[in-house]
Amino acid sequence: MMRIGHISVLFLASALLASCGLQPLYSGGSNGVVATQLGDVQIEPIKGKAGWLMRNALNDQLSTFEGSEARYRLIVELDDKIAGFGVRSNDRITRERRTLRARYQLVRLSDSKVVLDATAGSDAGIDVVSSEYATIAAEETALENLSTRVADQIVKRLSLFAREQASNN
Repeated sequence: MMRIGHISVLFLASALLASCGLQPLYSGGSNGVVATQLGDVQIEPIKGKAGWLMRNALNDQLSTFEGSEARYRLIVELDDKIAGFGVRSNDRITRERRTLRARYQLVRLSDSKVVLDATAGSDAGIDVVSSEYATIAAEETALENLSTRVADQIVKRLSLFAREQASNN
């Protein structure tokens, strides 16, 4: 009797899930609408080391999609900050917070219109230790990880934009 109840709940849940309208974002695989539009994005150079890391992370994610030609240009401006916030009694900082924020715009090349203007960001905590080398290495690792995370947020937002554009056409 208990087993029939579990099966009934499972059947009801699957019926509700099927009727909710959820659709895979990348349906159609590499030939799908979202994948082809993401393949049509050209990434502008971004200033600084953080910009180099960000552009590489974006290229890594977007290069898996093949587009026919560049139809969009992605412009990214970064704000990279490190702030100390853990302080000992001798005024030495024991903890830092690295924040990477990106403001990005997707520009349609055919008419130079900004079709998407958004922001993304993430932060990481860093322990400041007695070894200056270890602290610098931790700051650099945090920047690499933050670049990957923020690039992932940007690509997800671009994917949602591509799906919205496909449903409007």
